[in-house]
Amino acid sequence: MSGPIRLYMSMSLDGYIAGPDDRPGQELGRDGGRLFDWLDDRNSDGPSGQVYREALATGAVISGRRTFELAGRWQGDHHGGVPILVLTHQVDDGDVPPGHARFVTGVDDCAAQARAAAGDRPVLVHGASAAQSLLRAGHLDEMEIHLVQVLLGGGRRLFDHRGGGHIELDLLRRLDDRDVTHLRYRVRRPGETA
Repeated sequence: MSGPIRLYMSMSLDGYIAGPDDRPGQELGRDGGRLFDWLDDRNSDGPSGQVYREALATGAVISGRRTFELAGRWQGDHHGGVPILVLTHQVDDGDVPPGHARFVTGVDDCAAQARAAAGDRPVLVHGASAAQSLLRAGHLDEMEIHLVQVLLGGGRRLFDHRGGGHIELDLLRRLDDRDVTHLRYRVRRPGETA
């Protein structure tokens, strides 16, 4: 049995995952770093520490290309040497990602490789575009949203260009901590009821 493919994303109450003008040198946009203040408690015994340890226990990472590049390609190691599968539209000749990263051009192939690499551990997903592609293709099993108590007022939204129809979610878990609520949802498949 394979673990779930799970989006991990910090988001403001108004739906932004990065502030305005996210770019190299300002990867989280203007004031977007506020979305990750909860990581100050990552070594605690509280909810944020638990969520952080769970993220580190994942068996593979799927990232969108833009996220991968803005993160400096994580120098080839996101955490603990797990495979990093970078979902991209094209691969330029001679562009070889560092370390444990590799480019994958098809969403179905990317999901299959990630599940195989992770075994029974969850697959961590980073990036709005990758999450939306996985969701449209029916491969995104869960969403872990770190809902931060701030209104950014602008920037990059998680689901701006999702497309597709109505999707139902089931709340699996809610953990409240200082300035953040960690919400885990299961994605219902079409026609499935609660």
